[in-house]
Amino acid sequence: MRLVIVQYGGDYAEAFQRLAEGGSENYYAQKYSVDAVTEMAKRAESVTVICCMTPEFEDVVLANGVRAISCGFNHKIDPKKLIELIAQQNPTHLVMRTTIPDVFKWAIKNKIRTIAVFAESIATTTWRNKIRNYFLAKLLNNKQIEWVGTYCLTSSLLFKEIGVKPEKIIPWDFLLESDPGSLSPKELPAGVNTLKLFYAGLLIQSKGVGDILEAVAKLKEQNISVHLKMAGKGEEEYFAQRVEELQIKDSVEFLGIVPSQTVEHLMRESDLVLVTSRHEYPEGFPLTIQHALRTRTPIVASDHPMFKTHLKHGVNSMIFEAGNSVALAECLETLISDSPLYHNISVASHSTWQELRLPVKWAELIDRWLDDSPESKQWLFEQRLASGAYNSKQS
Repeated sequence: MRLVIVQYGGDYAEAFQRLAEGGSENYYAQKYSVDAVTEMAKRAESVTVICCMTPEFEDVVLANGVRAISCGFNHKIDPKKLIELIAQQNPTHLVMRTTIPDVFKWAIKNKIRTIAVFAESIATTTWRNKIRNYFLAKLLNNKQIEWVGTYCLTSSLLFKEIGVKPEKIIPWDFLLESDPGSLSPKELPAGVNTLKLFYAGLLIQSKGVGDILEAVAKLKEQNISVHLKMAGKGEEEYFAQRVEELQIKDSVEFLGIVPSQTVEHLMRESDLVLVTSRHEYPEGFPLTIQHALRTRTPIVASDHPMFKTHLKHGVNSMIFEAGNSVALAECLETLISDSPLYHNISVASHSTWQELRLPVKWAELIDRWLDDSPESKQWLFEQRLASGAYNSKQS
């Protein structure tokens, strides 16, 4: 068995080396993912991880036996070059973690056993999106693409909506072991002087970072004191300049990338967690939401389509119109002025976290497929979206 795993971004070689040297995770389950591929390498003739969007080209065999290829695609993926790199590995099995139609076409033509394991969603709003999705669904429904794994139930329902057969879709989850029940629901601090906000994610416009900064400025205009902590990397210089323009420098703290084990502590000590993605950002279901629910810190989220299945306005979160900084500021103001609402949302976070749990984990989905035993085939069959096992989680 010669396995190739293709992912959009990331740097498997860097992550493996950092973790091997005792470094910390950049995000939750990074070590889980790296170690899972190491285990796959023990049962295969070869395992290659190909990362598309990287600063430069690199091809290295790591100490765990995994070959890591960084393609060096800086602005746009070159499908032809990517297919050449895949073909050089002469794969018998292919795991596609991103939606690149040309690669699926190549795999179908060359009869490579293939599964899709997506952590991203897909845009569905424009006619161009709809046409692209129609042809993507046709590819994914081809018998050569054996399963379509999608991160979280909402994403699974979206792929079903564009035409992928539910008999092929398997919703999956990351390894989230710890039950958050030990943390008590939160109360809004009496006479709070400064509202503590927390954001974790890419610092880019499509994640709503600019909307957050504008909302902070609007609250400041209303004499509401705010301290915003932002964890992540991206367009730091642009947003630092925006902070200066909005005259909110004293209210915003850029933390850079923080170790994953500190994220929940930062959330717990904050009053609110912000998840502000605009509709154009291809969300899966952000781990930020999972972490916030575990800490019982109320979430203020945009109305991104990927959140709507599980986040309900005024019940377990506050929802605002994506891209609307005025609406975001109003949501924040409403929540901090209503102590019972704040507490009730915090209380609801535990049951919401439990509802999000899925039986299939990322690595197990791939492992079962590679195993190919009758037992594993039956297990995969039972986890399909069409099995009815997820009906109670859909609303």
